[in-house]
Amino acid sequence: MENQEYVKASLILEDGAEFSGFSFGAPQASAGEVVFTTSMTGYPQSLTDPSFRGQILVSTYPMIGNYGVPLTPQGEPFYDEYGVPLHFESSRIQVAGFVVCENCDAPSHHSSSAGISWWLKHCKISGVCGVDTRAVAKLLREKGVMRGKIIIDGLENYEGDGIIHHPVSQVSCKEVMRYSPRAEGPHPKIVLIDCGAKANILRTLIKLGAGVTRVPWDYNIENLEYDGLFLSNGPGDPKSCGKTIASMRQAFLRGKPVFGICLGAQIMALAAGADTYKLPYGHRAANQPCIESGSGRCYITSQNHGYAVRAETLPKDWEVWFTNANDGTVEGVRAKNAPFSAVQFHPEGCPGPRDSEFLIERFIKEAAAHSCG
Repeated sequence: MENQEYVKASLILEDGAEFSGFSFGAPQASAGEVVFTTSMTGYPQSLTDPSFRGQILVSTYPMIGNYGVPLTPQGEPFYDEYGVPLHFESSRIQVAGFVVCENCDAPSHHSSSAGISWWLKHCKISGVCGVDTRAVAKLLREKGVMRGKIIIDGLENYEGDGIIHHPVSQVSCKEVMRYSPRAEGPHPKIVLIDCGAKANILRTLIKLGAGVTRVPWDYNIENLEYDGLFLSNGPGDPKSCGKTIASMRQAFLRGKPVFGICLGAQIMALAAGADTYKLPYGHRAANQPCIESGSGRCYITSQNHGYAVRAETLPKDWEVWFTNANDGTVEGVRAKNAPFSAVQFHPEGCPGPRDSEFLIERFIKEAAAHSCG
């Protein structure tokens, strides 16, 4: 059990609404766009998800931290043989702050080596517990996402609004990285454009037998040889990724299979000539129902995005592939006569659900069929 002394703290939204609680992370103020997630589990993955870069994350589930955090004795992530974080979606906490109803001071799990409060302190991330987080979520649903601040009693306020003007550039890799599966035999060559790729995207591609070349979001892919192109998730407005949009238009001309996830889906739609817009409060959960066009089948999906594609702006050679059963927003698009497709949700979602992982398997098979040897 952690020895924790709680100091009063508050989450203050830009409309003046204040939610009081206690500091349970690093004793410092912070600021950012305030968003909420309804996931019951997966807080280690959510906190390290690059798509949450610079945001203050509010968890509606009543108790967080009950299974602790898997860390090395030095407080660092574990990595697999490919250098990919094992239990997290990146090598660091990406949120600007974390707000929960109840923080569990006595976590219990065989993989746990630390509590979430210790982890937040170690990573210098502020947190507030004792907050009616469902009231926060209700307000954000009614008024839309807002900027906010975490204020700690007795400490200086945060100067500024926490705005990050190009978060993708902060979470993308800085150089080309290559990953080869251990299995012998031919492997489809996949180029992963990293706009803030979750670690489990890499794990899934490698598990499915792909050789992966991971490149920065603004990398010139013109001279790269590949069988398939994979465009990752990431934070922020897709329209700020002009260089990635240009790469997509170039990739469409080559005709090789292209698959996008989350921000990647929006960028692909923009490259095709469609438009995107900001959602009132986004989709951030592990239980979003998505209906596939044609089959009518509904999949339960994991999501984290604040923007969506305008269906009516899709060009005539593209179509809506998936639709959100809750609000009717576009959850996937695809080209009618080319191997280009994308989804807003995460088929590789970790800890899950992964009912739609077959979509990535299908993409790998398409890439293998276009193999350049």
